[in-house]
Amino acid sequence: MVNAAPHPEPGPVAPASLTVLYDGACPLCRAEIGVYRGLPSATPLCFADVSAPGQALPEGLSREQLLARFHVQHGDGRVESGARAFLALWATLPGWRWLARLGRVPGAPSLMEGLYRLFLVFRPALQRVVRRGSRG
Repeated sequence: MVNAAPHPEPGPVAPASLTVLYDGACPLCRAEIGVYRGLPSATPLCFADVSAPGQALPEGLSREQLLARFHVQHGDGRVESGARAFLALWATLPGWRWLARLGRVPGAPSLMEGLYRLFLVFRPALQRVVRRGSRG
């Protein structure tokens, strides 16, 4: 957890931002990120392909960890993964905010995380199907 300074320095405040950390080598991920990139956002969004060898990574996380699950990094450096990362992203996207609000219902984040983990079990097989379909 980041502690706020007791007396912040005066001056302009940088706008909040969210960096979406995604697996650009995954055809499913690329397609989903393509949808998000085309949407207006209430918060400045950055997209970082963590499969790219030169991509800077958040401190304390390995490339393997970032490729295994969906992550976002907030402007304050805080990183969230899985369902909570999707909820943070959806909260910035008009038209998707209802999903973020749904995620505030008690028990919803746990249910969404469970469904996301189930998806991760099938993700490699789905990637193979998509790759085969794009070749033929």
